[in-house]
Amino acid sequence: MKIGGHVSTAGGYINGLHKTIEIGGNCMQIFASSPRIWSSLNVENQTIQQFINTKIELNIDPIYFHASYLINLADAGFIGQRSRQRILEEMQLAEKMNIQGTIIHLGSYKEVDKTLPVSESKYKILIENIAWVLENSTASSYFIIENAGNRKIGWNIDEIARIVNDLQDDRIRVCLDTCHLHAAGYDLSTKDKFTAFFEYFDKHIGIQKLEVFQINDSKDVLGSFRDRHENIGEGTIPNETFRLLTNEQITKYIPFILEVPGVEKKGPNKEQIEKFTSFIANNASA
Repeated sequence: MKIGGHVSTAGGYINGLHKTIEIGGNCMQIFASSPRIWSSLNVENQTIQQFINTKIELNIDPIYFHASYLINLADAGFIGQRSRQRILEEMQLAEKMNIQGTIIHLGSYKEVDKTLPVSESKYKILIENIAWVLENSTASSYFIIENAGNRKIGWNIDEIARIVNDLQDDRIRVCLDTCHLHAAGYDLSTKDKFTAFFEYFDKHIGIQKLEVFQINDSKDVLGSFRDRHENIGEGTIPNETFRLLTNEQITKYIPFILEVPGVEKKGPNKEQIEKFTSFIANNASA
């Protein structure tokens, strides 16, 4: 199985690889650069090669970028243009670094009344910006849509399905965050509900599009539309959800990336990795 966490790359990308080994992971997620500022992604070839060599040596794979928090691909102005350029750069860098792709919060339509349908004109902007990225990128790395937990774009499977099916590009994949699913009202805590959800996903998106899980417990109740991550076993998501994810044939071979606060509030650590792997039947090797 592939289990890891979102780790810091303070001091260099290679440090993220060593941090992954420290916490007991074999895959990982990192930011390409600071997620809160628009910064360049000029990475020296020597740094890229050192990263690839260390990645191979430590046998850490797959690796994902998590896109900047500033991204809003539904914006018609500067933010939208800057967002699509940034995602293009991340996809290109990901390919150079042998990174699987970039996981993206698509943004927000910024509707005043969240209960009203999104106008087709705003949806068109979103699709045009994503299409621009795909058309201008020669990279084979993935554009990975993350589900939202707070009524932003992609909070439900139907909305993600429409985007995926309208764009029809093999490089588009999906990341499912367990806290976000819980916040949006998706209950996966019984075998029947779990099976029904993934059958629906397969019918409307295609299970082959499911690239990675972000694993988080939730501070808030089912259907709260509040995106607040909690450590595994300390929130409101039933443990059975994590047990099903790690044991059902349809999900257990998909990479799991922990984004939990951690014991010391410094992100995923060894204790949380061990807690999550404890749900594997007979504690099979991770």
